Amino acid sequence: MATEHQLRREIVRLGKMLHERGFIAACDGNLSVRLDENRILATPTAMSKGAMRTSDLVIVDMDARKRKGRRAVTSEIGMHLLIYNMRPDVGAIVHAHPTTATGFAAAGIALNQPLVCEVVIGLGQIPLAPYGTPGTRELGGALAGLVPQYDAILMANHGVVTYGVDLQSAYMKMETVEHFARITLTTHLLGQQQPLDCRELEKLVATRSTYSGVNSAAPMPVDSSNGNGASSTDSRPSSTRPTGRPILRQRENAPLRGS
Repeated sequence: MATEHQLRREIVRLGKMLHERGFIAACDGNLSVRLDENRILATPTAMSKGAMRTSDLVIVDMDARKRKGRRAVTSEIGMHLLIYNMRPDVGAIVHAHPTTATGFAAAGIALNQPLVCEVVIGLGQIPLAPYGTPGTRELGGALAGLVPQYDAILMANHGVVTYGVDLQSAYMKMETVEHFARITLTTHLLGQQQPLDCRELEKLVATRSTYSGVNSAAPMPVDSSNGNGASSTDSRPSSTRPTGRPILRQRENAPLRGS
């Protein structure tokens, strides 16, 4: 088990990586790690995550009360606590605004097409949560229905949140989301998408448990009965439900430029 000092250094290191890769700007984003069942170590508010020192981090309890630290707690700590409470398996959380993935979130487009096998194995679908005002209960309400099954979520008009067993896992999932968003955008610019078919999806999902570090429970649109890759039991809104067709669309189904 990592010590608190080691975890502080890891948060500072990953905060710099997020900033250097353009996943956050100014004072955007936040990271946290579960110290124990009652305490969370988190980045502070109003500070660049690329310029933090270990002493800048704060410790809060599960009621969002600051227990240690000289800086103020982020207003988005409620989002972190919601995920920790709903997912006992989660040990760390990363929230950022990577440009391409956040562009999809701002356009109201989920990353739910099975285009790349590694993403299917590691993350499954990356759904779009409805907009919720940051730092309020609205945001928690928008995320609550998705947190149990997904390890990465686009937040409409906001950004991306990813989580995993530790900080490295949560950070790597953020990189994967942005990389996949760029690939998806490229397929749109090329004018064609070729999603994996149901048979291939079934094989990929079946192999998840054999890959080290992969523990995603995210479903994929595997349903050979209807032939198009869309699950007949999917209860999500049609605007974010996977169709299995090469479609990239806006909220009102207006074609994007180049389609």
